[in-house]
Amino acid sequence: MIRYIVRRLLQAIPLLLAISVIVFILIEAVPGDASQMYMDPEKGTDPAYLEQVRKSLGLDQPFYVRYAAWLVKTIQGDMGFSFRNRRPVSLEIGDRLPNTLLLGGVSLLVSLVVAIPIGIISALKRYTLIDYVLSTLALVGISVPIFWVALLLLQIFSIQLGWLPAVGMHSVRQTYTGWAAVMDVVQHMILPVIVLSVAQMASWSRYQRSSLLEVLGQDYIRTARAKGLRERGVIGKHALRNALIPIVTLVGLSVPTIVTGAFITETIFSWPGMGRLGVEAVNGRDYPVIMAVTMLSAVLIILGNLFADIAYAWVDPRIHYE
Repeated sequence: MIRYIVRRLLQAIPLLLAISVIVFILIEAVPGDASQMYMDPEKGTDPAYLEQVRKSLGLDQPFYVRYAAWLVKTIQGDMGFSFRNRRPVSLEIGDRLPNTLLLGGVSLLVSLVVAIPIGIISALKRYTLIDYVLSTLALVGISVPIFWVALLLLQIFSIQLGWLPAVGMHSVRQTYTGWAAVMDVVQHMILPVIVLSVAQMASWSRYQRSSLLEVLGQDYIRTARAKGLRERGVIGKHALRNALIPIVTLVGLSVPTIVTGAFITETIFSWPGMGRLGVEAVNGRDYPVIMAVTMLSAVLIILGNLFADIAYAWVDPRIHYE
């Protein structure tokens, strides 16, 4: 297993290099550059002033020189400075990363806790009213756009009912401490967590249902029942473990979203996380931050796939990596 993990990590190095080159080329192909975000009210679009700004940001250098400089610094652990506020990119990410870990981790946990039981119930009660209702709700959850769900929840629970705060992570002009501060964050998390969990719960419950139905039709399940094993033991010990393999894959691929966050959700709810940081960087043409967020996403996708492969061996003992 150790050799397999090391081999996968070594194979990821050229992949990450290729991704960085592609992202750098795409950024270069976008019309304009970050100097246009530094318009002076007095100097306006004076070419000499803009050229001075480009030189101060290092944008006057050729593409390959800037990429080589970025690559060397990144390998050394220096992700550069943000064009927007001249802070180190590592500090920008360090400020936002815990907030996204909190929001994404809770939403992932809620999705798992809700989706797996729904999928199991739907499979065991297939072609019944319960199955039809759960399947319809799952279809609606998959089909409805996330931004529409977010705006609907804001309209109902924040604007009309006033039960939950609309935006942010903390209440404005409040200095809560202790348990009150924790509850303040929890109240701000409720709506974003629901929005992030809806699509995942709907999709994962459908995968869980289909996978469990497929496993229940296997010969070894019929053999276990023929031997007189109790239905609960057949489902829990023999069927469910094999039916979890697709969910393991989905969870592994969802790991990057815990860190990069949901761009739309975090922007709508003004949640100070990685997703909102990425949107702000794109709007401000903050190239160092864009590269950092993109490469962090790529690294986490690779690690998520590796986690899924390792989890396969735990879920299904028949799988071995040599």
